[in-house]
Amino acid sequence: MVGQSVRGELEERLVELGKFIQDQRRRTHLSVRRLADLSGISNSYLGQIERGLRKPSAEILHQLSKALSISAETLYVRAGILDATTLPPSGVIEAIRADLDLSEDQKSSLVQIYESFRATGPTVAAPASAGAAPPPKPKPTVTRNRRPASKVV
Repeated sequence: MVGQSVRGELEERLVELGKFIQDQRRRTHLSVRRLADLSGISNSYLGQIERGLRKPSAEILHQLSKALSISAETLYVRAGILDATTLPPSGVIEAIRADLDLSEDQKSSLVQIYESFRATGPTVAAPASAGAAPPPKPKPTVTRNRRPASKVV
């Protein structure tokens, strides 16, 4: 009985994952063929994933996430590969996607830039404290004395 309930949960998760991928594909106005091409998988395999008939590997999910301009972690969580509780809440991508003043292309570009920054690792700036010394002033540019160019008449 336990095996059947686990199997049912897996099937339900795969159907939900497939619907999510299909929704994202439609949101980005991609055909099945175009998304398959961008992801490097066959049309039929993508169709099977969208219908919840196949469990894609982490690599396939990563390729799909790049083609859909969404985070791979989002797909990993939906596929059950990654536990959502281990991810720090960000909200940045959700805020970008929810912004009504941005076009889909602008949203996609912002998400890609944000994710590329996150992928390069944390960059921590030193906090400015009240007693900290001001940043050094730029050195003045030194030029040599030159004779003014003579006018040619």
